[in-house]
Amino acid sequence: MFTVRIQSEDFDPAAESAALTRGRTDVGAVVTFTGLCRAQDAPGGAPLIALTLEHYPGMAEEEIGRLIEEARARWPLLGATVIHRFGRMEPGDNIVLVVTTSAHRGAAFEAAEFLMDWLKTHAPFWKLEERADENSWVPAKDSDDEAAGRWG
Repeated sequence: MFTVRIQSEDFDPAAESAALTRGRTDVGAVVTFTGLCRAQDAPGGAPLIALTLEHYPGMAEEEIGRLIEEARARWPLLGATVIHRFGRMEPGDNIVLVVTTSAHRGAAFEAAEFLMDWLKTHAPFWKLEERADENSWVPAKDSDDEAAGRWG
C-alpha cells in the first residue's frame, strides 16, 4: 500500500504504521518519521507562536506521489505512507509523517530519509512563521538542498 494524504487534521503515527503493516508477514522493517512544529529555530530568536503551512492543492499530492515512485525505484519498498498537514499549527503539533516498510531495515531507513530530504525541497508547501514581533515567510534553506542533493 502506498498512500499520500494532505490534510488539515492531525494524524496518529502509531495507527498509520499499524495500518501499513496489518496482515503483512513479508514486512521485516518499519521506519516512522514524524516532523513536529518546534517553538524556536535559532538561539535568541523570538519563540514561535504558530506556523501556517500553505500548499498547492493537487500539485502537492502529485509531487509527493512522484517522490514515492522514485523511492520505490531505488529501494525494495513494500509500502509507504506520507501525510503532510496544512493550516495553522502550534509548537508540539504534528506536521509531517513518513512511514516506509521493507523486508529489511536498510531499505526502509534510506527510503524514509530520501523522502524527507526530497519533501523539504520538492513538495510545494510554504511556511509562514507567527512570532510576537513579526510574521514572516520561511525561505528555502541551503542545508535542505544539500541534504536532497546527496541522493543524486
